[in-house]
Amino acid sequence: MSDEQLFLRSKAIVEPLIDRFVAWPYTIAPIQSAMNLAFLQVPLLESYLQSPQVHVTASNNPELRGGYFINIPEERADEVRELLAVIKRDRAHILRFAEAIAAGQELLRANATGFDLTPLYPKLPPELGGLVELAYDTDNQAQLRFMEPLVYTSDYYQESRQSVQLSFETGIERPFILSTPRLPSPDVLELPIPFRHPGLAELFKARVRPSTLKHLREALELDDTQAAQLSGMLSDRPSLSEDRHIEAGGRIRYFGHACLVMQTPEAAIVSDPFISADSSADDRYTLDDLPDFIDLVIITHGHQDHIVLETLLQLRGRVGAIVVPRSSRGNLVDPSMALMLKHQGFPVVEVDDFDEVEFPGGKVVATPFLGEHCDLDIRAKSTYWVQLAGKNIFVGADSSGIDPMLYRHIKGHLGSADYAFLGMECDGASLIWLYQALLTMPIPKKMSSSRKLSGSNAEQAAAIMTELGAGEAYVYAMGEEDWLGHVMATTYNEDTYQLKQIDEFLTWCKDRGIKAGHLFKQQEWRW
Repeated sequence: MSDEQLFLRSKAIVEPLIDRFVAWPYTIAPIQSAMNLAFLQVPLLESYLQSPQVHVTASNNPELRGGYFINIPEERADEVRELLAVIKRDRAHILRFAEAIAAGQELLRANATGFDLTPLYPKLPPELGGLVELAYDTDNQAQLRFMEPLVYTSDYYQESRQSVQLSFETGIERPFILSTPRLPSPDVLELPIPFRHPGLAELFKARVRPSTLKHLREALELDDTQAAQLSGMLSDRPSLSEDRHIEAGGRIRYFGHACLVMQTPEAAIVSDPFISADSSADDRYTLDDLPDFIDLVIITHGHQDHIVLETLLQLRGRVGAIVVPRSSRGNLVDPSMALMLKHQGFPVVEVDDFDEVEFPGGKVVATPFLGEHCDLDIRAKSTYWVQLAGKNIFVGADSSGIDPMLYRHIKGHLGSADYAFLGMECDGASLIWLYQALLTMPIPKKMSSSRKLSGSNAEQAAAIMTELGAGEAYVYAMGEEDWLGHVMATTYNEDTYQLKQIDEFLTWCKDRGIKAGHLFKQQEWRW
């Protein structure tokens, strides 16, 4: 039986964990990970242990969906207590690193007054030695610039913090990704291996190419008990969709949220893959519908709903390269996606605005991305122009139309778009919801609420369409798909401002003869 040719079952999923919290870019990149551990996750665990039932009750209150509460039953509080103790013991140096970053920022605020910064270096906390440069911008505002590649080689980046859980997609919403740590469960296969472990690529390639239990056991370094659990995740037949490839022309498929699969017979491009594994659902495309090989994955920005490691790990070994926007290099709020993904074992191409990446029969052009990041100096964000099978496709993600002239420049450089895909979450979460752990001085609530994670409203989306001259317009679902709740935690009704803005934009398109739609779950375009 150990030599039988087997495939990985459709519903198998992986959850990548760091100190048992689900991994996303700001908990993987070591500088930002230290800040989130010290100033968000540890206080969250301490708060839970003071009042477990308060957290559980809040987690189940629809009005508090997406709040920072731990949804773990009170009878398992001792496991949470042990997790906190392990973190404080084994990650003490990482917690000190985060405190040192905050102290370094305070040192600059108190002493960097436009004069020579050299005398401040000896006053920096020792944890920052050799890892930062002090610099002014042209307005004499001082900042710490981190030597980010060096931090990855230091003890502040520890793969021992990483592990994965393998399980089956149940169709039941999982706990909110940013708050609830994942504890062991009898129906979950626990693997204390780093994300870059080659065995994971071998496992998930078994979706499209058969393997043996013996080979996978060796690749993943499993014991007898783990191998028995894994055997239940394997099948003697594949579950791939017969129409996952095309024989002529071009095709775009919408897989939910901001994920598009753009195909010709020669190539496949996937944007922001966040894909359901629930193959029993007949209302969506799933991992079974992906082509066997993906030439390029294009990532628009580093938010947890656009660079989804759970999906990416299942594609490693089937991807030619992941295209990511270049960061501003050393900025606390702008970690390098290229560095992060390379350290997880992915092939990466980093692009600036208007860089081109070719694929068989077409090319991807990186184009500028405005707004959506609470006015922080985050430059690792890109929209994309995909030229494929004679069509121009604008992948706009959450970019805002706050300055329509940008899109006039894009059209002047690249021409008119045949399809434009836009994000219209136009009343997003506030600054502190996502970035609170990186803010080393208090932010007034009114100030935070004025700076949001917002895409275009109706007027801005219309301006984008006017300047791009696009023939068709489609608005991404904004976390409305029911398999995204653990990441998006959004709730809408017919009176929600965002949905009213989408309706207003669709009416604007209809009045001008522009084909348009509000995407949800799945859709296909062929030519």
